[in-house]
Amino acid sequence: MKRIIILLLIALVAPHLSAQIISIDNLQKHIYTLASDDYAGRGTGEKGESKAAKYIAKELKKLNLDPKGTKKYYQDFSFNLKLMNPDNPHGPMVDKGEIKGKNVIGWVDNAAQYTVVIGAHYDHLGEGALGGSREANPEGKIHHGADDNASGVAAMLELARYLQTNDRIEEHNYLFIFFSGEEEGLQGSKYWSENPTVPLESISYMINMDMVGRLDSVSRTLVVHGIGTNPIFGSMLDIANSKNLSLVHDSTGVGPSDFTSFYRKDIPVLGFFTGQHADYHKETDTPEKINYKGEKEVIELIVNLVNQLDTIPKMEFQKTKEKQMGRTKFKVTMGIMPDYTFSGTGVKVDGVSDDKPAFLAGIKAGDIITQVGDMEIKDMSDYMKLLGSLEKGDQRVVKVQRGEETLELNITF
Repeated sequence: MKRIIILLLIALVAPHLSAQIISIDNLQKHIYTLASDDYAGRGTGEKGESKAAKYIAKELKKLNLDPKGTKKYYQDFSFNLKLMNPDNPHGPMVDKGEIKGKNVIGWVDNAAQYTVVIGAHYDHLGEGALGGSREANPEGKIHHGADDNASGVAAMLELARYLQTNDRIEEHNYLFIFFSGEEEGLQGSKYWSENPTVPLESISYMINMDMVGRLDSVSRTLVVHGIGTNPIFGSMLDIANSKNLSLVHDSTGVGPSDFTSFYRKDIPVLGFFTGQHADYHKETDTPEKINYKGEKEVIELIVNLVNQLDTIPKMEFQKTKEKQMGRTKFKVTMGIMPDYTFSGTGVKVDGVSDDKPAFLAGIKAGDIITQVGDMEIKDMSDYMKLLGSLEKGDQRVVKVQRGEETLELNITF
């Protein structure tokens, strides 16, 4: 009963705790810096990544966060990178050799028994040589990565500033991990989870922010992954949502970002995401397109949530059903960018890649795919199953909803 009363009291004051604490000026400074040409897309193992790591470490030092890497603020790691051969996409992978990266780690030490991990990746695609670009001819083009994921880095630095400087008595320590190698398969977070700089058993839960800078001003949709990894996450989020954002709950703890590495270690996770857009993994993901007011609102929700959960010593872990995510390799591609914030029936198309099957079939951004051949497409899981069942050259009729019209289009994969 005592805990319930405490939670209700916090729910009443939580909306006021975050008022005016998050600085849009700071968000702009961090994002414009990290997404500038000087940082050359922050490719893992490249000069831009090293420069970004130094910038983050310098900011952590300004905030008086303790270093918690293996070399002061840094934790070095390496991995072998293999990429698809663009001239023979169904042939053997091209071995790019060893890539070296570094995580950047700061620590708010409150002498508490348990720790909350707050994470975001700071790497991006460099100048297109590392793979993953959606540009037709990517090499030599700076992929600025303002939303992906300078937005998450800026949000973390503002959260660090708040948690280090507020006058609340906190019952947790806070570990801020800026991951590299995320774009190459969650390499930095995987490495940290296998080589942790605080004991894993001391971690209460993990919050991840990946692409939190494009909140739609009309729909105000915020996707939150990992709701099912703890029984009270959903209710606590609803209490924290003083800005009345439209929350889309995704129960699974597995997805295409760094929270997955912590879920694999039986740690409750929450991943925040404002949605895909046409600039995703293109050089046009630039700072002037960020919704800074919207990002501030997302961070304020997270502040409210963190303050609420501070009353609970250690969050209970709960396994969730896993589903196939976007990193799965298929023999075919449709060439669309799905709208992951869409909560209706079908898969909504957020963008279409030039000269890919969807483009050639006449599918457009805004269309909702409801059926391909004999298979109904109710959600992303059905879409993934469809791609996994197809071979190159297969032909199907795709049914799409376009406004009030239902269209049937012929597609060749």
